[in-house]
Amino acid sequence: MSNFRTSQNKANPNKLNNILSTLIFILILNVTIQIWLLYASLNNALDNNREILIPAFIASLILFLIGFSWLYYLPKGNYKK
Repeated sequence: MSNFRTSQNKANPNKLNNILSTLIFILILNVTIQIWLLYASLNNALDNNREILIPAFIASLILFLIGFSWLYYLPKGNYKK
């Protein structure tokens, strides 16, 4: 039985390119949302609105864990044994 991880390592170059492009796009989107959360929480902290800090931290931590888990799907590329 094969899973996604082992089958993508045997992929052709076009499939590898599509996988990497999708992963890079999702990771860039993830980092962009984290930067927006940082900006919003810093603006609220400077205005002494501290109720947004903990939810922004939790959301950023969840986004970090999602981005870190996406690294599992990175293909190793074509290699010969």
